[in-house]
Amino acid sequence: MFSKFFQRNTSQQQPPPPQQQPPPQPQPQPQPQPPPTPTPTPTPTPTPTPPPAEVQDNVSKGVLTPKDINPRIALHYGIPSTASILAFDHIQSLLAIGTLDGRIKVIGGNNIEGLLVSPKRSPFKYLEFLQNQGFLVSVSNENEIQVWNLEQRQIASSLQWESNVTAFSIIFCSSYMYVGDEYGMVYVLKYDAEEVKLVPMPYHVPADVAADASGMSSPKNRSVVGILPQPSSQGNKVLIAYEDGLIIIWDVSEDKVVLVKGNKDLELKCKITADSHKDTGPDLSDDISDYQPLEKEIAALCWASTDGSVLAVGYVDGDILLWNLSSTTSAKDMHAAKLSNDVVKLLLSTGDRRLPVIVLHWSAHRSHNDCRGRLFVYGGDAIGSEEALTILSLDWSSGIESLKCTGRVDLTLNGSFADMVLLPSGGDMGTSSTLILTNPGQLNLYNNAGLSSSISLLEKRNYVSSIQYPMVIPTIEPQLTLAKLGLVFRDGKFSKALSEEISSRKLQATHCPRSTNWPLTGGVPSQLHDAEKYQVERLYMAGYQDGTVKIWDATYPTFALIYVLGPEVKGINVAHADANASVSALEFCSDTLSLAIGNERGMVCLYKLVRSADEMTLKFVTGTEKEVYTLDQGDGPQCTAVFSFLSSPIYALQFANFGTRLAVGFHCSRVALLDTSTSSVLFLTDSLSGSNSPITSLAVRLFSDSSDLINNQEDTESKTMEDHVRLEVFVMTKDAHTVVIDGNTGGILCSQSIKSEKELTSPSLYIIEGDDLISEMSSGKHVSNSSQKSEAKSEPVPDVACSESAPLKVDHEASAKASHFKQRVGNFLLLFCCEDALDLYSLNEVDINPIRKVNLTKPCCWSTRFKKDDKDCGVILLYQTGEIEIRSLPDLEVVGESSLMSILRWNLKTNMEKTICSSENAQIILVNGCEFAAISLLACENDFRIPESLPSLHDKLLTAAADATISLSPNQKITQGASSGILGGLIKGFQGSMAEHDVDLFEVCKNNFARLEGIFSSPPFLKPSIDLVDDQKVLELRIDDIDIDEPLFVSSSSEMMSKNDTKGRGTERERLFEGASTDSQPKLKTADEIKAKYRKEDVSAVAARAKDKLIQRQEKLERLSERTAELQSGAENFGSMANELAKQMEKRKWWNI
Repeated sequence: MFSKFFQRNTSQQQPPPPQQQPPPQPQPQPQPQPPPTPTPTPTPTPTPTPPPAEVQDNVSKGVLTPKDINPRIALHYGIPSTASILAFDHIQSLLAIGTLDGRIKVIGGNNIEGLLVSPKRSPFKYLEFLQNQGFLVSVSNENEIQVWNLEQRQIASSLQWESNVTAFSIIFCSSYMYVGDEYGMVYVLKYDAEEVKLVPMPYHVPADVAADASGMSSPKNRSVVGILPQPSSQGNKVLIAYEDGLIIIWDVSEDKVVLVKGNKDLELKCKITADSHKDTGPDLSDDISDYQPLEKEIAALCWASTDGSVLAVGYVDGDILLWNLSSTTSAKDMHAAKLSNDVVKLLLSTGDRRLPVIVLHWSAHRSHNDCRGRLFVYGGDAIGSEEALTILSLDWSSGIESLKCTGRVDLTLNGSFADMVLLPSGGDMGTSSTLILTNPGQLNLYNNAGLSSSISLLEKRNYVSSIQYPMVIPTIEPQLTLAKLGLVFRDGKFSKALSEEISSRKLQATHCPRSTNWPLTGGVPSQLHDAEKYQVERLYMAGYQDGTVKIWDATYPTFALIYVLGPEVKGINVAHADANASVSALEFCSDTLSLAIGNERGMVCLYKLVRSADEMTLKFVTGTEKEVYTLDQGDGPQCTAVFSFLSSPIYALQFANFGTRLAVGFHCSRVALLDTSTSSVLFLTDSLSGSNSPITSLAVRLFSDSSDLINNQEDTESKTMEDHVRLEVFVMTKDAHTVVIDGNTGGILCSQSIKSEKELTSPSLYIIEGDDLISEMSSGKHVSNSSQKSEAKSEPVPDVACSESAPLKVDHEASAKASHFKQRVGNFLLLFCCEDALDLYSLNEVDINPIRKVNLTKPCCWSTRFKKDDKDCGVILLYQTGEIEIRSLPDLEVVGESSLMSILRWNLKTNMEKTICSSENAQIILVNGCEFAAISLLACENDFRIPESLPSLHDKLLTAAADATISLSPNQKITQGASSGILGGLIKGFQGSMAEHDVDLFEVCKNNFARLEGIFSSPPFLKPSIDLVDDQKVLELRIDDIDIDEPLFVSSSSEMMSKNDTKGRGTERERLFEGASTDSQPKLKTADEIKAKYRKEDVSAVAARAKDKLIQRQEKLERLSERTAELQSGAENFGSMANELAKQMEKRKWWNI
């Protein structure tokens, strides 16, 4: 059948015959096909070979169009290598990681991750959550302020800032944010969730207020370098730090400066040396020569107390100053400030040249009246010292002037420091752990206990153990070598059993305690995962360098690890080197749910994912014998056979004939065919390439002998279908040598070599099938009747164990497949994908020239084909430049182009193509360092059911519970026993946020940021004034105070006057006897009053009561609306009557009135 296809090359070159052991009962050889009757055709005019790169001969146009292509990210796991900045939502327990290429990674718990991609590839310099609101705010280097909707995973609103943003801060638990720029201005923005837009507020802090308050002339470019809302000020005060070292506190309610620090007139009297090479202690000096004017550049700052009374400031020259801000100092009191010891200096090194202090964070110790804690410092050490994060334990119980450094530890980091965040704790310490981000993309967790023990040691530099971020798909440790995406048929024989087992494993994993102490718990899993009729549709299998294979349920975007197959099989004696060898090949059979694993030592292991209860045997096949073991392998997949008969790395595996055959391609250019049903070796060829080039690609197909079926229809009933089925193995080596092997006999049918001037990287071949792909190519041509079939002689292989093999079988459960084979004869194309060319051949053609040839202008490193509507329709090419090209079949025309950079912001790295796998629906799964991503290329494809199956990055229920918790009376003391469940978690989240934001929980409960709307809605110094008497209170009218159901009475003017007089006299009498009471008995309170004052309601009761009040308010509003409509109608009637009366009165003279 294929000899005509390769007849010219076969006559020129013939590889050595394969070694083959025929089975004990050889299969009957198929009869030669009778030549068809030739059709007379006119002699075509010979034409020279065209010079263009593309050669096309009678090929129909492909069905794929550019509209069918829509590259997008389906899922993403791991931390990008370009990660640079962190943000943390303390209530939702979500971590956001900004990158240098415009991406934001959001991480929660239970394998919940999300990737946000900005349209511009610009780094982020500021990143903060709108706490517990489901929004994330980023500021790029191009000064674009973006608000991300976490629930929708997209930009909700953006604003391009005209000047350079040099400082940014969000008022905690509000939607207001401060923006400082290079010109010394501080602006206010508000994110309006209802209008879905960023709103610039009229309020701002002018640039000249700092100069006026300090009494200094303002320089041209006094940029703002830090903005910190002051804790315990209910949002009224904000600290603003300028580049030249000036620090002010601005009162937004009074529009004035209430404190000034750091100008030229302030001099230093106390410094604390915390050098790692010297004893730590204070160094007080009264010598005027030690006074230092503080005119230097600020690099970092943070609050060092929960009430905003102490500020830590790091400078470019390596100094760290702690300012005491407990007393307000105006510009007039600057002389008195000189003599006060309200600032101390910390020195991490006594060297003259020190690194700038880049990062400062404070964690307070709550059991010591906010006078003790830890200061995290990055920088400030001597230039040339080892990079480390310094943690200082500070104590100023006796006053800031007597500050003591009681301990120091330098954390040696894995990579260069990028950023850090402090996580909440419910204990005495403000933080329970610390997350540190290092380059490239490494996230480590340091527990509070480990840091405490290290600080207490005498050594200054200690190794503190950390927990590395647990990746959902490990790619580095251990090293991932290759992967496979397997399809599970929904109507398959074993599909239901596999789905039930995986659902049971997931349920057990949910109830089992987590093996790691990773603190992030945010996000809500998709409800589709908990469906009663859960159906597994895809499996992701990854092989590793240590010989293990891990299997994930890849049905939905949240992958779940279900199986881990170790390198060793219990119960059999396998050489340790062979078992622990790196996994080099994987193959999955969707019909039988079988998995074949090949490694670098030439060993093949066969597993069944759905184990049989009555089958407990394992067969170990070596070069000389077959051993049978009966053993219990426990839960999970069952290993049925192990083959180890050739010590050469396995590079290709391919199942065929519904999983009963397995073709194995070796590095030494040999091919073996295994019978998986009997665990036997059918044949093993000699080297198929003269240069022993490795096997890179295998394709196995079943073909029906249609001519025999058509010409011998009367004998078809007496013969089995296996007599008319032949199995062909297509093999391609790395040097582009192609061989076709008869799968029934092991003989070589034909071979061909594709000439190339240079060594090819990853050539591959594909068998394309489809009735609609080829036009009538046989018209105008005849089929040659000279069939030269060169079969190698069958010789026994003494070193390969052999047993009786099962015959080739056809799926007898569907009788329609017999006619299917008849219809598919000749409808096959053979596609060769090389580094520099694409060649498309027809297996039905006599001519050896391709029917379509495309020379590639760029080197291709990976390729795959895909289907649309269950028909082969296109091929995907990945170039070494990272560009992706989609071509249609069979015309091989370009219908779409993209790149890894445009989709994922990735650059193609060396050997990345080895870990790429794909599905028939144009889904591609790639690995890049610590990152794992799946992209979809077809617009009509949505196998992951996005967005329904995506986990939510914002927990609305948690938001409602937090609002209910805040609405509780702040005067109620929350006991230790009450801090359980959701309420306890919320309280811990609030308390933990104090460590980072220094905000008191009860202050947050009492603080109503609604009043900030009135402050920020007007420009500074132009607030509307309200003249009120000192003892007069503003009357606030609420809807609950309006009683609508009372009847409305209209009284005469005399009655009103009488009532007013009576009311006035009563009021005067009450004021006269104010404070006196004739009743000496205490007033009895009702049960409702007692409950309202002393009852402690839980979150659910508060929510229910709030719901009832909302219903009552709605009813009142409806009644108010009805009354308003009645009054409006009456007013209209009165107005019309007045108009008529006026018209009548106009005609009458004044003497007629």
